[in-house]
Amino acid sequence: MEFGVTMFPTDYSIGPADLAVAVEERGFDALFIPDHTHIPASRDSAFRTADELPPDYSHNLDMFLCLAAAAAVTKKIRLGTGICLVVERDPIVTAKEIASLDHMSGGRVDFGVGGGWNREEMENHGGDWTRRWKLMRERIEAMKAIWTQDVASYQGEFVNFKNIWSWPKPIQKPHPPIFVGGDGPRTLDRVLRYGDSWMPMLAEKGEPRIDHYCARIAELERMATEAGRDPIPVTAFAPPRDPGVIDRLRKAGVTRCIFGVKAAPAEDVLPRLDRLARLAAELAD
Repeated sequence: MEFGVTMFPTDYSIGPADLAVAVEERGFDALFIPDHTHIPASRDSAFRTADELPPDYSHNLDMFLCLAAAAAVTKKIRLGTGICLVVERDPIVTAKEIASLDHMSGGRVDFGVGGGWNREEMENHGGDWTRRWKLMRERIEAMKAIWTQDVASYQGEFVNFKNIWSWPKPIQKPHPPIFVGGDGPRTLDRVLRYGDSWMPMLAEKGEPRIDHYCARIAELERMATEAGRDPIPVTAFAPPRDPGVIDRLRKAGVTRCIFGVKAAPAEDVLPRLDRLARLAAELAD
């Protein structure tokens, strides 16, 4: 099993370049950066993992700029969007950003995608919350066309363009792997339709539902077999730091765990990374 880290670089935390160096030096396999363009000051959308929304979510630096900084100072770690809110982003621009990042990093991008949880945030971008899943599918399909076609076209309900040029193409072929986030009723269908991996968020209020996620992984494996696909890798996002839980996830089919770290200055973050590195080393034995 592989292990990585996710953190919101913010205007008060360790910077993304220093964070990336620290993650790579400690032997982790990946760094994932979350994505929020903003947080509405007034909202009805409930935050799933805590009673109060941490300041990380509204003080975060731009995800793509952070990943570009990380790419410039590292050689080995995978660089992930965790997750990219494609329902809030133009697909032509996003395809260019992902392809450029993959080119700059030597083919190290993991493209995590999702529909998000914050209705008001999406609506501020002009989106229809009730139709976000079709919008997300069309934007991902359109990006795949841009990455794989010299002269790309796409026609859908929400996304339409004809005969465009866009380089660079990603180094990874046919494109960076797409990690579909979420755990809704149709999530596994989305993984099968346009994803390469499943990346559920395990952090939540109360006891983690490990039995539920193990059952869902088994369901995904069955669906992949029925579709004639190889087993689909699973990345567990923000799992409990419990060796027993991690071992259960490994046996269920999880191939990588991404541990969450709270945004803070370097003097707070680096000791946390040291502790996580020791845990990862123990779990790898």
